[in-house]
Amino acid sequence: MNRSRAQRQLDLIADVLSAARASGVPLWLRGGWAMDFFLGEVTREHDDIDWFAWAKDAEQLAGTLIRLGHTPVPGPPAGLQLDFLKDGLESSFTLVDRDGAGRVTVAGGPWAGTPWPDGLLGAEPGRIGALEAPIVDPRVQIEIKRMMPVWDPARPRRAKDAEDIARLEAALRRRAGG
Repeated sequence: MNRSRAQRQLDLIADVLSAARASGVPLWLRGGWAMDFFLGEVTREHDDIDWFAWAKDAEQLAGTLIRLGHTPVPGPPAGLQLDFLKDGLESSFTLVDRDGAGRVTVAGGPWAGTPWPDGLLGAEPGRIGALEAPIVDPRVQIEIKRMMPVWDPARPRRAKDAEDIARLEAALRRRAGG
C-alpha cells in the first residue's frame, strides 16, 4: 500500500470535511473510505474518495470545492454525481434526495427517485486516528457492495468488494460480541 498517497487522501478528507462543515454542507464517506473509518484504520489502497451529499447542496458544495482548488471533472450527469480532482486525487460526490415518505433516494440520472437502503446515513461517525468523519452505515455499505452488480449489471463484482464485505462483517460480529 502506498502510505504517502493514503495520508494525502486522509488530509484531503479532513480539508473537505472542514470546508463543508464551515459551509453548512453535510457529507458522508461511502465506499472503501467509509469502511476504513468504521474499522479505524487504512486497510487497503483507495483509487478515490467517495462521498454522499444532498442534491440541494450541490451548487454550494461545488463552489466550496473549487475555492479549495478542486477541479471539476466531467462524468456522470450533474444531478447524479459531482466529480473533482485535486493534486492527482479523485473525489466523487453522489447526490441524494428525499422522497415524499422521507426515504433517502438517488437524486438524478436514470435511477432518480429510487430509494437507497434504509439507514444509509444513520451510522455513528467513523474515525481514523484523530480524524472523525460521517460514514454510511456499515450494514448498508455491505448491502450496496453486494447489490451494485445486480442493480447495475454493467458494474461487475470486484475482489476488493468481497474483501471489504468480509472485513465489515467480521467487525460487526466483533462489536456485537460474537
